Amino acid sequence: MRLVSDIYNESIEPSLGGITKPLTQQYVAVEQLTPWGSKEDSSSSSATSRPRTADYHSHIQCGAEGPRHDASPFPWDDQINQRIVIWEGDISLLAVDAITNTTDETLTEKNRVSKKIFGRAGTALTSAVVHDVGRCKTGEVCVTPGFFLPAKYIIHTVGPIYSEKYHTASESTLHSCYRNVLYKAKELGLRTIALCDISSVQRNFPPDTAAHIALRTIRRFLEQYRAEIVIVCLDPNEQRGGIYEVLAPLYFPRDPLEEQSALWQLPKDVGGAYGEPQLADRQIRIIHNPQHAVMIEADDDSDTSPHDLEMGSDVEYNNINLSLASHLGGGTHSFTHMQGDLDRQRLLGDRPRMVYESVVDDGLEGIEHQESSPLLVDCEYERLLRRAKTEDLSEVSGIGCLYQSGVDRLGRPVIVFCGKWFPAHNIDLEKALLYLIYLLDPIVKGDYVIAYFHTLTGSNNYPSLQWLKDVYSILPYKYKKNLKAFYIVHPTFWTKMMTWWFTTFMAPAIKTKVHSLPGVEHLYSAIAKDQLEIPAYITEYDMATNGIHYFQPVTNTSSPAS
Repeated sequence: MRLVSDIYNESIEPSLGGITKPLTQQYVAVEQLTPWGSKEDSSSSSATSRPRTADYHSHIQCGAEGPRHDASPFPWDDQINQRIVIWEGDISLLAVDAITNTTDETLTEKNRVSKKIFGRAGTALTSAVVHDVGRCKTGEVCVTPGFFLPAKYIIHTVGPIYSEKYHTASESTLHSCYRNVLYKAKELGLRTIALCDISSVQRNFPPDTAAHIALRTIRRFLEQYRAEIVIVCLDPNEQRGGIYEVLAPLYFPRDPLEEQSALWQLPKDVGGAYGEPQLADRQIRIIHNPQHAVMIEADDDSDTSPHDLEMGSDVEYNNINLSLASHLGGGTHSFTHMQGDLDRQRLLGDRPRMVYESVVDDGLEGIEHQESSPLLVDCEYERLLRRAKTEDLSEVSGIGCLYQSGVDRLGRPVIVFCGKWFPAHNIDLEKALLYLIYLLDPIVKGDYVIAYFHTLTGSNNYPSLQWLKDVYSILPYKYKKNLKAFYIVHPTFWTKMMTWWFTTFMAPAIKTKVHSLPGVEHLYSAIAKDQLEIPAYITEYDMATNGIHYFQPVTNTSSPAS
């Protein structure tokens, strides 16, 4: 492998607004690039000086109502600014520890970046990609040597093709690409990383949206790790340097003036702890508890999902039965009486003990199945539906823990619920129910399925037992009849225990509809991948836990027998 000390080039063009360009096709060392934090002489002409606050307003829509943030989410930090470079040029010329190649799942995509990388790396790279790597999934990364490149490694990643209909998934996946590249480099102990524009033009990604995602993901990475140097390498032919030059001061302010200006110009969504898109106001939107669906009783003519053809029913938990028996003991319990009292079911006020506490401490007496007259249920539901359509539910409308995400392979709407995002202890549960009714009422008039992601869900996300019982009693028959499949992804012992409990003692007919799945890929036999819109933390956890290519789904789009 070639040594970077042998291939440094001494000739580069002076920087322009923090962006430097090579004059020749010789290899370029990191030391020859201008860090973003380096400032030009104040006497520089307007053509070469970096843009100031007044220039941003022509590029970014400012909030006319005032600053969008009270304090800077990205404060001025010169140490960070000295470790990021925005450079227009050929990434294959950089003498760094690792460069990035944007490609497709077969690693054979032909674009400006990949052509240059493969051309200079030689046939050994093509052979390694074909014989050693094979495939790489969207949002993920794989690593090969740099071979005849000045870079030691190439980190290949597969960027998403942007779709307006599924923009949340596209943006989350793009974030995963950048984050996975950076953390793979950290895992390998690399210090200098060059990132290409993963959201290339041919992927139809809005350039400004892509730049926001890239910059804030890099910023969060550099905040966490204080030694690495990141180079954002832009292709001059795609003319995206101007976007980064305008947006970079928002995430990497170089003085207090730029930091103050960013308060007005940063988007309201500045990402999570790793820069991941939050998009709470664009992500629907249904406040729902993660255990409700396993309580829904099915009608006797329930159908079978495509998943049944492949995996069968998987919710018989003998070990859980024994575990519950050890807690509850023997004897006759009050659940056998099946007596109900509608007057006992109120949604406001106390927040009783968590579900698992009640099950263990109270035994079966703590989970009485309450049934009411269908007429009374319908009247109560209609009253709540009228309230849901008139009351202000804005405090729960943006949480984004449950939302509709495309359709399954039989054309049925898919409702996604993220357990981690349900703030059970910090939300008005009555309004949560009203919002659930408001959003689900038009969907449940026909068949639908639910995908519940228990990924990283903790006890603070579990609603109370009483609230679950209230919701179960209030929702009418159509919710229960038209639910055709309920998938629990990344289950724990707790979810399996509660699933067994409710499907055994409260809703036994739903057993054939519930599927406990160890990973996201198992869903793809029932729900096409491009229809499933899930947060980045779920796919990242799934990859870390299960690896890549761990399951090959068998799809069946024909309507299964009842």
